[in-house]
Amino acid sequence: MGEAPIEEAPQNSATKTGSAKAESAKSESHEFQAEVSKLLDLMINSLYKDKDIFLRELIANASDACDKLRYAAITEPGLLADDPDLKVTLSVDKESRTLTIQDNGIGMNHDDLVQNLGTIARSGTEAFLKQMKESKDEAAADTNLIGQFGVGFYSSFMVASKVEVFSRRAGEDTGWHWESKGRGKFSILRDDSAVRGARIVLHLRKAEADFLDPLRIRHIVSTYSDHIALPIQLLDDGGLAETLNEGSALWTRPASDISEDQHKEFYRHVAHLPGDPWMTVHMRAEGRFEYTALLYVPDMRPFDLFDPARAHRVRLYVKRVFITEECEGLVPGYLRFMRGIVDCNDLPLNVSRETLQHNPLLAKISSGLVKRILSELEKKAKKEPEIYADFWENFGAVLKEGIYEASDSRDKLMKLARFRSLTSGDKWISLDDYVAALAEGQEAIYYLSGSADTGLERSPQLEGFKARGIDVLFMTDPVDQFWLPTAADFDGKAFRSITQGSADLDKFETVKKSAGEGSAAAAAANEKSASDGDMDKLIALVKLTLGEDVKDVRTSSRLTESPVCLVADEGDVDMHFERLLRQHQQPVTGHKRVLEINPSHSLNRALASLVSREGASEALEDAAHLLLDQARILEGEALPDPASFSRRLAGILTKTLSA
Repeated sequence: MGEAPIEEAPQNSATKTGSAKAESAKSESHEFQAEVSKLLDLMINSLYKDKDIFLRELIANASDACDKLRYAAITEPGLLADDPDLKVTLSVDKESRTLTIQDNGIGMNHDDLVQNLGTIARSGTEAFLKQMKESKDEAAADTNLIGQFGVGFYSSFMVASKVEVFSRRAGEDTGWHWESKGRGKFSILRDDSAVRGARIVLHLRKAEADFLDPLRIRHIVSTYSDHIALPIQLLDDGGLAETLNEGSALWTRPASDISEDQHKEFYRHVAHLPGDPWMTVHMRAEGRFEYTALLYVPDMRPFDLFDPARAHRVRLYVKRVFITEECEGLVPGYLRFMRGIVDCNDLPLNVSRETLQHNPLLAKISSGLVKRILSELEKKAKKEPEIYADFWENFGAVLKEGIYEASDSRDKLMKLARFRSLTSGDKWISLDDYVAALAEGQEAIYYLSGSADTGLERSPQLEGFKARGIDVLFMTDPVDQFWLPTAADFDGKAFRSITQGSADLDKFETVKKSAGEGSAAAAAANEKSASDGDMDKLIALVKLTLGEDVKDVRTSSRLTESPVCLVADEGDVDMHFERLLRQHQQPVTGHKRVLEINPSHSLNRALASLVSREGASEALEDAAHLLLDQARILEGEALPDPASFSRRLAGILTKTLSA
């Protein structure tokens, strides 16, 4: 069958063919989505180095189709009546140079073929192409990228010049024939000779004829697909079937019998992610109820990790029958990065998703999974802290959601949490590490909130803590603003923002520095400041001048080098949290901030000496506004009136240079 169009379709018709009539006996020609032809060309010509991967992907798809039929047959047994033994069959024809992969699973009808085979990488084609174009590392173009973006079927074009799919959906009478040469178009023709399931015929290129060798096929199946839980058979010339895999569910085997390579392949099968599992959790619960779980922590972030739906991807099986990958409540949202399966013997086979949500057994399974996962993470954190740091880089922001949501697991999650701090540099530290290094007399865990890319370590609010050798944790994830008020304290030490309320640093001694150490500003801070009376007058004048622009003006114990800073008053919303709410267009009642002035800074001492001088009021008023604008700039905030700021700055510079 050629690809000359009989019914021309517009470019994006792959998503608009739901109204096609099943009775049509004509071949329909469709174009793939615009970016798909680029993706196919990239895949065929340059992306993948290990071509064996195509057979793994097609077998995995066939296995999924059989799982779907097994579940559908629970409520409609007739779907399996004519061919109850589910399997995947491979056959070769060296004369016609074709390799056929056939399953007797759920199958596809006309619309399924259009939607599933006409829309490549539905979840992220554009992102996939962008990643490939930007990648300069050969490892980034590894074969394992298949699956992450839903392009597994199209890996067949690495070896085939033409692909045909003959399929009939279970329970329907009409069969279909899909065909494409991978050049931007595909065609569909009604073909009632197709049987239930899908038969994929690959017309191999001459250079790929070695994939017709039974030895090569056996090696690929044993390497990549031995974990598949249904028979994978190879037909010889006489039609005799040879089973190439064990055909038993991997999770039912003893942990000691599963090799690392088998875990890797099963992980790729269930996770649809590149790379290898970072951690494996294989558990079996026995007693009042029984279930088995084989779960994996990925070694990299899934592309949908921060999707608002926060859906997990752990599959639920009942007595080795696939039920759903969307079982709400099986795994909490803060563990949504987990991949794998849970197989329970005590749930009814005809369970529905609605019933599952209210099943008390599901809550017990979820609780058991959470305890085991957190326990394994804790072991990893203690035994291999450097490797655990890689996990935290990927999933720490997600795991911290549990501190806010899961009160019963909060203590464990807080012990697993890692932070960067004023003194830790590029290393991650735990809350236990922080508490163990508390300064003498320190009763709180100090933290500073902000974005990681804004240079938090240069924040002026840190100066007083740095001078006294007190460590400060950096809270750089948006979720920190939610769990911190909920957690309240750790090991009896309350969390306290250094940009909120008074610093209360006077009770701590300043760390002594060696001779010559420190900046000129720091040296000036140790000199005798202006008289208390003059400084009080300056504070009063600045407060009067700024009026409603600030909540208060006061001297600061947290500053040693900077002249001013802004802080939130006790009980007010943290400044960083308010900025986050505004960025997400949330209604926020703006809080006036407190302007703190460093009484030891040379600028403020000079201003204080002018307070009693006749004729200096105008200059001091301009200086008061400039101090506030300077504090705003240090906080990364936009100036409300840049023109006035520029005018005042130019005026003061002119007077200074003319003096």
